[in-house]
Amino acid sequence: MIRILEWDNLSATDRASALARPAQESRADIAAVAAEVVNTVRRQGDAALFSYTERFDSVKLESLAVSAEEFAQARKSLTPQQQAALETAIANVQRFHAGQLPQPLAVETAPGVRCERIVRAISTVGLYVPAGSAPLPSAVVMLAVPARIAGCPNRILCTPPARNGNANPAVLVAAELCGIKTVFKVGGAQAIAALAYGTQTIPKADKIFGPGNAYVTAAKQLVAADPAGAACDMPAGPSEVMVVADANANAEFVASDLLAQAEHDTQAQAILVTSSRQLAEAVSSEVEKQTALLSRRAILQVSLAASRCIVVSDIAAAIEVANLYAAEHLILEVAEPRQWLPRIQNAGSVFLGAWSPEPMGDYCSGTNHVLPTYGYARAYSGLSVLDFVKGITVQELSPAGLQGLGPVAVELAMLEGLDAHASAVTRRLDVLNRTARAGASS
Repeated sequence: MIRILEWDNLSATDRASALARPAQESRADIAAVAAEVVNTVRRQGDAALFSYTERFDSVKLESLAVSAEEFAQARKSLTPQQQAALETAIANVQRFHAGQLPQPLAVETAPGVRCERIVRAISTVGLYVPAGSAPLPSAVVMLAVPARIAGCPNRILCTPPARNGNANPAVLVAAELCGIKTVFKVGGAQAIAALAYGTQTIPKADKIFGPGNAYVTAAKQLVAADPAGAACDMPAGPSEVMVVADANANAEFVASDLLAQAEHDTQAQAILVTSSRQLAEAVSSEVEKQTALLSRRAILQVSLAASRCIVVSDIAAAIEVANLYAAEHLILEVAEPRQWLPRIQNAGSVFLGAWSPEPMGDYCSGTNHVLPTYGYARAYSGLSVLDFVKGITVQELSPAGLQGLGPVAVELAMLEGLDAHASAVTRRLDVLNRTARAGASS
């Protein structure tokens, strides 16, 4: 089911092909549909949301907002064990993210020149949680906890309704446990448009967070490019994992790691890079065996076609391949994995050793599972508290500070041909100089 490739036998073109992501759907078609949805919601507001919900989700809603009664019913539908699992995950994510809040900074860069950086939470954040073939209460936790730590005063969550007209109960319970009480039953590109521009019911957000399908991604790109829209968290593509394994890795574990990511959707990708041909063959066999036992076999049969095992000369070469690929999730199932960590340059999140399966990061270890995909890990970080705050710089100069540093600004302004810039400084310097001369003569 998974092709095995010998890295040293591949040409440069073949190597690029071996690390290529699955082709995305027609971006032009998706962008056109997303643009239509965004523009319609912007013009028609709630009416468009009701219409699109009936069209895309096959449910006719009477209200977009989740009621107190629906929250209460959601709590009753979860078992104590399920709620306890959510509470444990929230506690761990809270514990890890609590230390990420940046501290104010103040520096005297020159005598009488004080520069500061102060931190402010984003006022209104829109959190999008999909609920397609697999509802994602874990996504609520990963978005809502850092938003709460950052101190964002207005936290709005949108999630698609089920056929019965209700939001997923686990999503609602997770939201409530994270302190979110404003939830709307809206999904897809229409939810992004509603959060970006606001409707009669849904408030406008300053920034939108959360995963979604290609239409959601296209809508996020559209509204982020519009000054009247809303900023968005990060670019994203289908989910992916790369496992780096040595000859002593457990083939059963490696196969399960690959399948755990490949089951997300048909465009998910799972890649093994190993120094052992024997392990590659064992993993390929194990993948086939385990796939037969899993409920999402139809998805796996498609996604595994874009997956592969790459055999390299040694683990150092495997790390080079990992940095080229820049995986969303990178698992190091090798002896003494921590010794290789300093050589990892590009990855969304790293899992060290055989006892650190990727689903622990998805759910409850404490790190955030909203991560850069499709190679964006070369330049982007995973979601953190920093994404929910903004830094504002402050400068304050005393008269002496301006006299000391002002001439530098004047010189640089004239170098750039911006005499109005220079004038804003020299006029003040002239006043200070006249004051100084008057004081000296009295």
